[in-house]
Amino acid sequence: MTSFTTSALPPASSRLARNGVEVRLAARPDGFPTPDHFRIVTTTVPDPAPGQVLVRNLFMSLDPGMLLLMSGGSQLPIPGYEVGEVMYGNAVGEVVASADPSLSEGDLVVHRLGWREYAVAGAEAFRRVDERAYPSPSMHLGFGLVAYVGLMEAARLRPGDTVFVSSAAGATGGLAGQIARLKGAARVIGSAGSPEKVAHLTGTLGFDAAFDYHDGPVLDRLRAAAPDGIDVYFDNVGGEQLRAAVEVMNEHGRIAVCGALNRQRTGRPDDGPGDLLSVAAKRLTIRGFTLFDHLDRAAEFGEQFRGWLREGSIVYDETVVEGLAAAPQALLDLVGGRYTGKTVVRLTDAAGRTPVA
Repeated sequence: MTSFTTSALPPASSRLARNGVEVRLAARPDGFPTPDHFRIVTTTVPDPAPGQVLVRNLFMSLDPGMLLLMSGGSQLPIPGYEVGEVMYGNAVGEVVASADPSLSEGDLVVHRLGWREYAVAGAEAFRRVDERAYPSPSMHLGFGLVAYVGLMEAARLRPGDTVFVSSAAGATGGLAGQIARLKGAARVIGSAGSPEKVAHLTGTLGFDAAFDYHDGPVLDRLRAAAPDGIDVYFDNVGGEQLRAAVEVMNEHGRIAVCGALNRQRTGRPDDGPGDLLSVAAKRLTIRGFTLFDHLDRAAEFGEQFRGWLREGSIVYDETVVEGLAAAPQALLDLVGGRYTGKTVVRLTDAAGRTPVA
């Protein structure tokens, strides 16, 4: 049961500073992190200087890629976390004080200053969003756009394709499989890490077939689920699942490389796609992508996604963790496969109370 501590905030004009909790990287992990690699700190949060905005975070996103940022060896096109410094990540919050005319108190904004209760930065760091767009502000943190551009841009999805999605019960994979179906895929197959998740894929999310990758060689499981081969592989994992997809792929198949859970779970470099002779012989395309290359498709996706939600043709699966203090362990649990759907941390409730984990 969640308990709350209440701290009513006076108007910003009457208060010079307030306390807020933030999470810092305590040490760089060698391999998979432990809770000791995080440090929870209470710090003083100043009022915004001219041109700045103060935001009280409502929800923050937990993403597997954060482990790569902790390790210092990430090849992602974003800076890694620095030891001793507060971590960062996607968050959605409410403006509680503004010293810039572009944003006003009460505005709902998304930004990259998660892992803290309060964020203070220049107004350009925050993007106002419509608070009426979704039932919960947390849905602004969803990975639907990642799934969409991975399928439509990187994989060039076509009606009639057979699509395989790895880590299909996760934040991106679950939406990728559903979007593939809505965009005309003939058959959608997913992999997951437990019988319960497999049932979730075929029962709740509408996949045509799914398998537990622990049940035996992935190549055998995938061939059984796709006897006519696959045309698109949405890769969230790498490793054995990528190599199996290459072997089962039809000629001119397309692989969208989105994530690297295999490396994130082990802390070791991935072995890659294996023998590239199959890639050449089948004329396959393997394409990596990041969301930052395709932000121009955000409006297009948002309109479609809201329509699918209204129609009930897509399921938005979300796990909510209560309280910033619970976030470090929740990140480790997320990468370990404990949750389904998008995982977010609720930092405050609608009344501005801070959950205590």
